[in-house]
Amino acid sequence: MEIERKAGYAWAVAAGVNAAATAVAAKFFASQLKYALVIFFNVLMWGCSVNSMKSLSSLQATVTNFATNFLSSGLAGFFLFKEALPVKWFVGASLIVAGVIVLSKSSIEKKTHTT
Repeated sequence: MEIERKAGYAWAVAAGVNAAATAVAAKFFASQLKYALVIFFNVLMWGCSVNSMKSLSSLQATVTNFATNFLSSGLAGFFLFKEALPVKWFVGASLIVAGVIVLSKSSIEKKTHTT
């Protein structure tokens, strides 16, 4: 069960990285290649996201994906496009990571269906 959860988080992180790669491709590459890469990274992101939700709750998968996308996009902007990252960004990023850690440690109760 623990290996399955770790795999779910790995898929969620991969989804976030691919979402950030979509944004980088849209900003970085020429027109024809840009569209092909945006479609490619979006398809990868959705596939990874679906796989993450097979092992995690949709909440855990979604916030992990979001946090990874946020961090990856910010760091890509800083390193590739020389964008400034103010102290507020790092404070916000730290709070997001802390929230993801809290959610990852929480136990999600499964609902029982009554007919």
